[in-house]
Amino acid sequence: MSYNLLIIEDNPNDAELITIALGEAKLGKKAFICENGAEALDFIFSKGKYAGAINQINLKAIFLDLKMPKVNGLEVLKQVKSNKTTKRIPVIVVTSSSQYSDISTAYDLGVNSYIVKPVDFDEFQRKITVVASYWLNENIEPMNQ
Repeated sequence: MSYNLLIIEDNPNDAELITIALGEAKLGKKAFICENGAEALDFIFSKGKYAGAINQINLKAIFLDLKMPKVNGLEVLKQVKSNKTTKRIPVIVVTSSSQYSDISTAYDLGVNSYIVKPVDFDEFQRKITVVASYWLNENIEPMNQ
């Protein structure tokens, strides 16, 4: 199966909220969910249980939490953005952290957008819908050569 979106989120409730928001935005994209950074890196780089699959080819965007077990989101971001094959995939951080150090480090590592998770479901949905719509419908990607 081919996926267009990757959601990296250890909180199943937040992953579901993102999935609902994406579904209600009617973007027509298929999302895969990884529960921690280690699983996400295996998925993106076709290692471990995902060996042999070329999962990053069709990824249009990655929604990434920062505070996760095994491998944190900043390390996932660093590896994605430092790899020739994956560095152009838009990465949207969706996290509860509004700490300046997390925000500035994420941008230094190449994040495309940084969203602090609102507590209110409607506001959460609105933010995800707006950002996803931009990256999936409006943004122009460079052509692969």
